Amino acid sequence: MDNLNEATNLLPEISELSTPFGSSIERVAAYFIEALRARIISSFLGTYSPITIKSLTLLQNQKICKALQSYNSISPLIKFSQYTANQAIFQALEGEDRFHLIDLDIMQGLQWPGLFHILHSRSKKIQSIRITGVGSSFELLEATGRRLTDFASSFGLPFEFVPLEGKVGNISDLSQLAPRQNEATVVHWMHHCLYDITGSDLGTLKLLNVLRPKLITIIEQDLSNGGNFLGRFVEALHYYSALFDALGDGQEWDSMERYHVEQQIFGCEIKNIVAVGGPKRTGEVKVDRWGDELRQIGFNPVSLGGNPAAQASLLLGMFPWKGYTLVEENGCLKLGWKDLSLLTASAWQPSV
Repeated sequence: MDNLNEATNLLPEISELSTPFGSSIERVAAYFIEALRARIISSFLGTYSPITIKSLTLLQNQKICKALQSYNSISPLIKFSQYTANQAIFQALEGEDRFHLIDLDIMQGLQWPGLFHILHSRSKKIQSIRITGVGSSFELLEATGRRLTDFASSFGLPFEFVPLEGKVGNISDLSQLAPRQNEATVVHWMHHCLYDITGSDLGTLKLLNVLRPKLITIIEQDLSNGGNFLGRFVEALHYYSALFDALGDGQEWDSMERYHVEQQIFGCEIKNIVAVGGPKRTGEVKVDRWGDELRQIGFNPVSLGGNPAAQASLLLGMFPWKGYTLVEENGCLKLGWKDLSLLTASAWQPSV
């Protein structure tokens, strides 16, 4: 209601009931308090500054990468993204021996060693694998490239890594992304609310339309960070309450590993959504439903039933927690916690 004085007075009361070490609802409250405090300060000042990819220092990037490694070890969500997309890519590349993988936000490239492993098991010899990794820091991209080169070498795979600093929707020179002779192109895209990955969504759509990749794999949080403040706040509260509940299951209340995940990743996402409005507040109207946009430029969904769904089910069986759910819906796979969907995996191919 924009009653900033009363809101400011309420925050200390809520703070007393919250802690980053405690029950899931106490932990959620701690990070929403920080987001609301930032929201109030922004409202008083009349400014809203989104967390941009360029505002992240090298140290912050390294902290996020370390937190993602912890997230990968204590939750199946990242593994679900990797396994599902890798299986879809593996199937799409059947019969191909030269391919180019474009990762629109590669970070540490944790996904690709798993793909190297299953590609190595193929009977048909692979002639070349090229990965173009898009990211915010050339230094981090080079480190990721070195790690992936070592992994590929251990499997005896011919591999080339191309670092591309910046946001893919803002890139004017597309020569690095152009396919080479007899090379199949795949685009992988994991959405999140930490920062704006693509820059210009219109530019990203134009790029996908020009490239016409053989497959696009997309992982999306089932969370809208647009719209008015109250709707955004309520949806985010439900979403992160479920996510914190999932991370609390099986972990000690004072788990430092979980604390770093919640502080470095979820806390930043919550602040970006609640205090700013998420990556949408960048001056450009951002795409809300990428599936609708991909259909308009001639892409059709590929069912992730069958092997990708089977792999995802096997993955969940490796974790002791019983609250995770896996649902196939219109060819997409949705991983949820109890009755709320957290992530949706989808795959798209150009219409003939």
